[in-house]
Amino acid sequence: MSKKVRVRFAPSPTGPLHIGGVRTALFNYLFAKKHGGDFVLRIEDTDQNRYVEGAEDYIVESLNWCGISFDEGPNKNEKFGPYRQSERKDLYKQYADELIASGNAYYAFDTAEQLDAERKGHEEKGKTFIYNWHNRERGRLVNSLVLTEAETKAKIEAGEDFVIRFKSPQDETLHLTDIIRGNMKIDTNVLDDKVLFKSDGMPTYHLANIVDDHLMEITHVIRGEEWLPSLALHQLLYNAFGWEAPEFAHLPLILKPTGKGKLSKRDGDKMGFPVFPLEYTAPDGTVSRGYKEDGYFPEAVVNFLAFLGWNPGTEQEIFSLEQLVADFDLARVNKAGARFDPDKTKWFNHHYMQQQLDLDLAEQFKAIRPELSNIDVNYIALVVGLIKERATFVNDFWDLSHFFFTAPTAYDEKASKKALKEGTADVMTKVIELVNTTDDFTVENLQTNIKGWITDNEIGFGKVMMPLRLALVGALQGPDVFDIMYMIGKTETVSRIEALIKQV
Repeated sequence: MSKKVRVRFAPSPTGPLHIGGVRTALFNYLFAKKHGGDFVLRIEDTDQNRYVEGAEDYIVESLNWCGISFDEGPNKNEKFGPYRQSERKDLYKQYADELIASGNAYYAFDTAEQLDAERKGHEEKGKTFIYNWHNRERGRLVNSLVLTEAETKAKIEAGEDFVIRFKSPQDETLHLTDIIRGNMKIDTNVLDDKVLFKSDGMPTYHLANIVDDHLMEITHVIRGEEWLPSLALHQLLYNAFGWEAPEFAHLPLILKPTGKGKLSKRDGDKMGFPVFPLEYTAPDGTVSRGYKEDGYFPEAVVNFLAFLGWNPGTEQEIFSLEQLVADFDLARVNKAGARFDPDKTKWFNHHYMQQQLDLDLAEQFKAIRPELSNIDVNYIALVVGLIKERATFVNDFWDLSHFFFTAPTAYDEKASKKALKEGTADVMTKVIELVNTTDDFTVENLQTNIKGWITDNEIGFGKVMMPLRLALVGALQGPDVFDIMYMIGKTETVSRIEALIKQV
């Protein structure tokens, strides 16, 4: 690549950033870093009616949390700024005027009512109304192609609403290339004359994004599949301006867990998983779940998002961000939609849980459980080391470890029936004696003394170990019994066994 690679992520600040948008940002980031390029954030806020206060901050926070921060964008390295399209609106009018001057665009004064009447008239004849070469100069539509220059000027000066439409070419075959999808051919006769500039003085997405990509020297446009139908218009706009177009790559859709249809917030609500990176509170107070708040590690989110549409061509599934940068290749991005698998996302999080330092996890655990406020974080870290293998989220820790911090106040009914037999009280009394006589209170010594006594007296291990676990935990679950005894200490161990004997 002769030019320096420059890619952009250009979301609209109309609400929370969907996980599909994060995937698009990630692939842009990986491609840029792989080729020593720049990752640019541009805020496409031309649709002011849908603008949501705080949405831009949410986008930036989401990218930062995922570890895919932009190199250049709003308030950061603004060498091609401004990076909010609403702050560039004066710029777009000159380019719209340039297209009119070159004959590649025209003014259209049709009212919404007139266009609606045209649509209905076509529907009655079983046809679809398309504003293009077929009807733009036949007199039914009101535009500068049928009006005189004086009439057009008079309408503009009179303050009549108008839009500027692109003049799609007639009877041409447009050749398009997409890095992921290969070569395509489009008959320009099927294209409509898209609006480029609106009566409110703002450009549409089509004009603004072409102008901005050109001025910001974007070399590759990597975006979602939903923009593929716009590729023909965008290529035609580059041709009309006489500019070199960037290379295009359209990413596959992220599909519902069923594999049918695009993943939506409704799917997450219904199946119990988030579709946004961070928790989001809408202006109406509605709260949407976020991966961060649900307990996912950003490394896990990045890893599973990378596999939604891309594969490395090997069996490897665990990739750090640095490894993804090294191995990422748009040639290995699939055309077909990528099915979202909530269980697989948990699998990734479980893996990254095991890579975390016990002390770091302990601090997170302590922060969410008021019961641990007065407990030494180093003790909590030891507990975490014993139970994290069975956890997927830090939120799972309490259910897996509460008995390390508080004695059971009740015993599981099913476990009690299984563990408590005739003679259990006598056996547990002997275990108390063994515990009390274990001077050097270590896991190894406890194991040696108690297991040795069981073997010497030819007692079934279950007759001792099940009621002992029940006494310590309140159920037949948890890590090794001797680890629990060591952690809670001799006095607490004896106290819990005595409490069970009273129950028996």
